[in-house]
Amino acid sequence: MMHLQFDPRRAFRAARILAKNPDDLPQVFTIIESLSLDTLERAASRLRRSETGRALLAKKPDIVDVLADRAALARLPKGSLGRAYLDFVERENISAQGIRDAAAKGATLTEALPAPLDWVNARMRDTHDLWHAATGYHGDVLGETALLAFSLAQTKNPAIGLIVGIGLLLTSGSPDAQMARATILDGFRRGRKAAWFPAVDWESLLALPVEEVRRRLNLEAPRDYRPIRSAELKAQRAAA
Repeated sequence: MMHLQFDPRRAFRAARILAKNPDDLPQVFTIIESLSLDTLERAASRLRRSETGRALLAKKPDIVDVLADRAALARLPKGSLGRAYLDFVERENISAQGIRDAAAKGATLTEALPAPLDWVNARMRDTHDLWHAATGYHGDVLGETALLAFSLAQTKNPAIGLIVGIGLLLTSGSPDAQMARATILDGFRRGRKAAWFPAVDWESLLALPVEEVRRRLNLEAPRDYRPIRSAELKAQRAAA
């Protein structure tokens, strides 16, 4: 039984807004809530089939409190996953709570998700920037699209597929369009090869070197790419 609304019209309205302003994060969550179909049910089912997944479902940890403690993250060893996460959010001027706030702003559900889907949904949202730190993708439009391509390979979420399509469209007009397309496709390939991230006990990995985390998760190092920021894309549109 599907618990998210299936509303393609709402999803595509949000997609048009996002295509005009890729920094409008609430639209991302509107698309996800409107077009994810049975993604959460499938994720919960897969979690139940692994020992780590069952442990996570039993404990239902809230990782936002851990990620919000920047002083504790700063005390972790240099080169660790936790420090890479801290560097990422400080460089991008974002926070785990900020993502929660954007999700609330873009919310369209008329009733709360039942357990454990509510926790699965929150966990996948709240660990998104840890996925950034582990994969090495920046927070630019291309980096986000490459990470979402990685996520698409992992979750088979049609809503994520739509957002990846927007990213491909946005970066197609860049002078580095070929590089962008290759980076996004490589993100999908890396996602297919890596361990399944929704079942990862991220809390236990924060103090480990990023290289060790990647080894444990069968995650290849990221390919070099030139970040493409939204301001660059807006300038290109204005000049066209």
